[in-house]
Amino acid sequence: MNASVEAEPYAYRFDLATTALLIIDMQRDFVEPGGFGETLGNDVAMLRRVIPPLREVLDAARTHGMTVIHTREGHLPDLSDCPPAKLNRGEPSLRIGDPGPKGRILIRGEYGHDIIDELKPLPDETVIDKPGKGSFYATGLQDLLTAKGITSLVVTGVTTEVCVHTTVREANDRGYECLVLSDCVGSYFAEFQDAGLAMFSAQGGIFGWTAPAKQFLEALR
Repeated sequence: MNASVEAEPYAYRFDLATTALLIIDMQRDFVEPGGFGETLGNDVAMLRRVIPPLREVLDAARTHGMTVIHTREGHLPDLSDCPPAKLNRGEPSLRIGDPGPKGRILIRGEYGHDIIDELKPLPDETVIDKPGKGSFYATGLQDLLTAKGITSLVVTGVTTEVCVHTTVREANDRGYECLVLSDCVGSYFAEFQDAGLAMFSAQGGIFGWTAPAKQFLEALR
C-alpha cells in the first residue's frame, strides 16, 4: 500500500510495507508522576497530552499490519552503561539508579522503566532497550530495520528535543525518511516543543517531515 500524508514542508509519501511506527520512551519514569521526569522538576502533564492521539495512531498501525517498534531508555542494574556525565547531571531529588516510587530510577526491569499501560506493546512487537538518547546508539535497531526492509519511519514519543530529535537525526544520517507526528511527540517545555518541531522540516525538510496524527490517519484510510 502506497500512501501520501499532507505534511510540512511537502507531502510525505510512503509504502506501508517498508514503514515502521517508532514509539520512543513512553515510559512510566518519564510520563507518570513519581518518575525521573518529575524528580527533575518537570510537569508530566505536558507529556501525557500525547497519549490519546498516539493511542489512536498505534491502533491504526496495528490494524494495517505496520511494523511497530517501542523503545525504552534505561540502564543495567550496576550502572556500567551509564556514564558519569549522565549519572551526575543537575540537581534532581533522585538520580538514575536511586530507589523511587516506581522502583530504581531508569533501571531495566523496574516498574518505572517499563512502557505505560495505555501503550503497552503486544507480544509480537519489538521493544528496544537503549542506554542513550538516540535509538540507534548501542542497540540492534539498525539491524532490525535492515532485516525487515524498513526505509521509512513514523516517529512518536518523548521528549521532542531530546530522544526524539536525537533518533531522527541518527535516522536521517542513515538514509531513513522520517515523518514526525507533531501531536504524538511531547516536551516538558512548550518553547522546546515548538522549536524542535520547526527544526525537523526546516530548509526543505533537513531532517524529515512533520504532520499531525489526523493527517497520517487520513492517509491510512
